[in-house]
Amino acid sequence: MAVKVGTRSSERRALKFDWLELGRHAVLIVACLIIAFPLLAAIIKGTQTGAMVTGSSLRLGGHFWSNVTEAWTSANLGIYMRNSLIIAVCVTLGKTVLSLLAALAFVYFRFPLRGVMFALVLFSLMLPSDILIVALFDVVTKLGWTNTYPAVIVPFLASATGVFLFRQQFMQIPPSLAEAARIDGAGPLRYLWHVLIPLSVNTIGALAVIQFVSAWDQYLWPLVIIRDEAHQVVQVGLKGLSSAAEGQNWGIVMAGAVVSIIPPLIVFTALQEQFSKGFALGTDK
Repeated sequence: MAVKVGTRSSERRALKFDWLELGRHAVLIVACLIIAFPLLAAIIKGTQTGAMVTGSSLRLGGHFWSNVTEAWTSANLGIYMRNSLIIAVCVTLGKTVLSLLAALAFVYFRFPLRGVMFALVLFSLMLPSDILIVALFDVVTKLGWTNTYPAVIVPFLASATGVFLFRQQFMQIPPSLAEAARIDGAGPLRYLWHVLIPLSVNTIGALAVIQFVSAWDQYLWPLVIIRDEAHQVVQVGLKGLSSAAEGQNWGIVMAGAVVSIIPPLIVFTALQEQFSKGFALGTDK
């Protein structure tokens, strides 16, 4: 009898556990659908004609490729995406290199007011970039960079977030490695290339995702400093496309918006493992 009771109680516990797991998964699925609904709606509307978009239908149409082709050629979406890709890649590479060098200096070099300078770097995180637009516009205009790539690349090459992440990463690396490298005659840059960078792959990947997406999503500053469509970025181009589509084919706008998120999505998918591990400071990577 005791065996039967124990068996029944175990079955009840197993059944209860399964229901709890089912409930958790149901809640997560509903939450994911709610979050993904705007993107799903954009994909569906991107397959429809202009007349279908203005309706309430959420059925897939058969005009996605024609809408993409129209946006790519007639609305210059291809040019805008090319410009955004050039800018995002340059900003990501520049920020990564400068952040590595700055973190190397803060961790392995001794110089006056080092703590104060690092505090100022962190303080810059509290300043919204919008308040710098007027002064930045004046500087860029005097340099003659209006309507050029450097106007939207150079002002964003410094990254306080990157300096902080790499500094925390370097501080976790045993100092004995630096001593051994110094004894072997390795200079700071060689130590950075052969030791620090291989040990910081996850942090580099995490920063690359953040900076690429941030550079790709630039809107306000390019809108202010770039007037030439040949150098304009995709976010401003989509705004112009939506303005031109008033009363016309919003399916083209939705298709263009869906295509414009593909590069950041590819970068995030390729570096998602590094992105998830890169912020696990203080834990094994």
